[in-house]
Amino acid sequence: MSTEEALVKLKTAPFVELGYAKADTHRRIRQGSTEVVYGAGKTPEQSLGIVKALAEDGGCVLVTRCPKETADLLSENLGCVEYDRVSGICTVGPRPVPSPNSLVCVVTAGTSDIPVAEEAARTAEALGSRVVRIYDAGVSGIHRILSKTDTLARARAVVAVAGMEGALPSVVGGLVDVPVVAVPTSVGYGASFGGITALLSMMNSCSSGVSVVNIDNGFGAGYIASMIDRRSAPL
Repeated sequence: MSTEEALVKLKTAPFVELGYAKADTHRRIRQGSTEVVYGAGKTPEQSLGIVKALAEDGGCVLVTRCPKETADLLSENLGCVEYDRVSGICTVGPRPVPSPNSLVCVVTAGTSDIPVAEEAARTAEALGSRVVRIYDAGVSGIHRILSKTDTLARARAVVAVAGMEGALPSVVGGLVDVPVVAVPTSVGYGASFGGITALLSMMNSCSSGVSVVNIDNGFGAGYIASMIDRRSAPL
């Protein structure tokens, strides 16, 4: 087609109208990754319709906070579905192949933080990053994280996940020369206020390379870390 015809097509077909949703088929062109589907609050049939529209270009479609019944319906209709019940992450289609030097480290303070950490890790993997997990390495036994400094030093980005007082990202930030994405979790006793204490602690970190996402937002942290990781690849 001519340049003019192509321009009209790009302007007039940026999404698929499904009635209950507008599947953004141009997200991959604009941002490098297919639109992510938030599974919570949608019926399995609604999620299926959106994923089918997004999967037409052959990319990996990520569904977050995905109920099992939705994952089952996607598997029955689309195949090539991977579902993790711990994180609620469902991926449809093949994952991108990471670059040789790709590395995102996902670190947790405790075992109870793993569901949020897995959301981050599986998100980064679905976007094309290689992920190394370092779990249960909080500050109450600081030798545990110090034993992993060689691995952390090779990372292009680190996701640090912690509840309670939220001190782990500050420690990690003092050990590495790459961005640290801090994730406060709602893990903790009463005065943790459902993660608010950890959130405020992380926002007041004295480690200069630490940025913070919302409480329990593993997806957001994994997405940002993968963007940093992929942009660090040689051109």
